Amino acid sequence: MKKWMKVLTSGAMMASAATLCTACSNGKNNTKEYEKSLSWMTTSEVQTLDQNKMVDTASGEQAGNVFEGLNRVDNKGKVKPGVATTSTASKDGLTWTFKLRKNAKWSNGDSVTAQDFVYSLRRMMDPKTQSQQQNNYQAVENAKEVVTGKKDPSSLGVEAKDKHTLVVHLTHPVPYFKTLTASSWNPVSEKAVQKYGSKYGTASKYMLYNGPFVSDGWTGTNLSWKLKKNNYYWDKKDVKLNTVNYTVIKTPSTDYNLYQGGKLDGAFLDTQASKQLKHQAGYRVFKLDRTEYLTYNVSKNKDMANVNLRRAFSMALNRKELASTIGGANTVATTFTGPQETVNGVNFNDYFAKKKATSKYTDFNKKEARNLLNKGLKELGKSKVEFTLGGDDDDLSKKVLEYVQSQFENSFGDKVEVHVQSMPKTTRVSKMLNGDYDVDYTGLNPAFNDPYAMLSVMATGQNYNFGKWSNKQYDHLLDLSSKEMNVNKRLQYLVKAEQVLDNEQPLTPLFHDGQAWMVRQNVHDLGFSLGKFNFKDTYVTK
Repeated sequence: MKKWMKVLTSGAMMASAATLCTACSNGKNNTKEYEKSLSWMTTSEVQTLDQNKMVDTASGEQAGNVFEGLNRVDNKGKVKPGVATTSTASKDGLTWTFKLRKNAKWSNGDSVTAQDFVYSLRRMMDPKTQSQQQNNYQAVENAKEVVTGKKDPSSLGVEAKDKHTLVVHLTHPVPYFKTLTASSWNPVSEKAVQKYGSKYGTASKYMLYNGPFVSDGWTGTNLSWKLKKNNYYWDKKDVKLNTVNYTVIKTPSTDYNLYQGGKLDGAFLDTQASKQLKHQAGYRVFKLDRTEYLTYNVSKNKDMANVNLRRAFSMALNRKELASTIGGANTVATTFTGPQETVNGVNFNDYFAKKKATSKYTDFNKKEARNLLNKGLKELGKSKVEFTLGGDDDDLSKKVLEYVQSQFENSFGDKVEVHVQSMPKTTRVSKMLNGDYDVDYTGLNPAFNDPYAMLSVMATGQNYNFGKWSNKQYDHLLDLSSKEMNVNKRLQYLVKAEQVLDNEQPLTPLFHDGQAWMVRQNVHDLGFSLGKFNFKDTYVTK
């Protein structure tokens, strides 16, 4: 059968900075030395600016620049105060109190209040919103009942004691709660939601912002827009850039050509360019705490519900070769958890490896893969399986899909027929959320720096569990890990959960992202955490 394909966006970001010249009278550090504009690129379309509805990396990157939560993550990955000046837990860990800045404002001049955070969390957990972020806040009082529609969002354990005091009540202590507030809980103006109705978040003009920048010119479908300095931001004096110009470019060679021509200050490098330029000045590698993987629709595709079939697919893939093929900065993934997640300073993937807990089903073994496939086919009563492998239409994803398709054909011959389909990322994500796929290539960054952030998305009923996989043992281990304050016990629960995931293969991890770039040396303090770029502290010198 004729092969056809395009690609899924694995979330690779490409950077570029336009060099603008301004006069400078001396060599001292003053604002006259700073360029005021930066041009930046991403490989994916933005899907929404609605804080409670974001699911993709491109939208999340915008959120990190145009919104600010109770806390924020700085350029070194540390949790720092955001809208909240203090974050205090009670002795029993069940009550958190946040004191808010009195000078925090929305982009229309209104004050950001505790009620804006209350409204945001209630809206996020309301099943009518269809938020994909609900799993992060299950420990808040009545959260589970609100999410399932058994209780009204007003019963959620969050309250505004006064205009600048926010209180959150938990059902049990959460070891990562402060870290969580730095990543996925941005305030929402109820007034703005009421004003714009169904248009809220669908374009730049249908929003209010409280971060270092505001979005300008995004219509909901276009491939270029701007971030403009937010003059109402409480820390605007430390924001050096006036404008960040965004463009979606899906082919790495395009931006590198512009870089070579002096029209861009940064360029994402493909595999060949990375190898050629790695020793040149300006070569930089950005490591992402992200896992690229295959997700199987075990609920709607009876073939993919067969565990031996999934195990066979996993063992047919040479991850080392794949990582090298698509880019020298990528690393092999044998776990769903990312390479940078920690538990009280302990790197989880390193700990997992030391325990020799890695599942055999992520090892490359063609012979065993064939045995497992034959076993699965026998259980299914079939002589072959046929399915569509979907993904985004960017250049990197095309390479991944081509590789996976060729590996399956090489390992299984005519017993497996793969049809590759690529599409715009917005289309692919929508289809995944609706369960309209067989096997998809996708990627995920953790919402916060803890292995629970990744593992929890595969719990029963969670929105990012696209294939609707369910395992009682897995759910129980995750539940224990979310409540355990003893570090060693918590690590043991998390390791066992990862082992269940590896053994059952409801998803197949492929690689952890690393991006190689050429970046001009006049771009400084480029923020990068959780796989997203932040320009709050970025400046460009003459």
